[in-house]
Amino acid sequence: MTALFSSPYLSPILLLLGSNVFMTLAWYGHLKFKETPLWGVILASWGIAFVEYCMAVPANRFGSAVYSTAQLKTIQEIVTLLVFAAFSILYLKEAFTWNYAIGFAFVALGAFFVFRGPL
Repeated sequence: MTALFSSPYLSPILLLLGSNVFMTLAWYGHLKFKETPLWGVILASWGIAFVEYCMAVPANRFGSAVYSTAQLKTIQEIVTLLVFAAFSILYLKEAFTWNYAIGFAFVALGAFFVFRGPL
């Protein structure tokens, strides 16, 4: 199992997944606490974002050994959409509509072309 987490291909993805959980929480978690002053949620978000950076920076550093920067950014965007979709459904209790699913599918199609290689 340790070899799985030390994979140069998988570890950046896992780190980006973790960083996105924290960043989504930093950006949108405060929406359930609208009575909290804005300055308070900004400070809390900065603290949460620090943890995000502690994962995102190594993810990109390690990932650059096996992925191009375009591939890393594409992984980041796909992970962001997946984390955000789960967060909005589970935490914010928002509906996931067909429009969202179709839009995300188009982004995934774009990711296919980034990873496919030269045409």
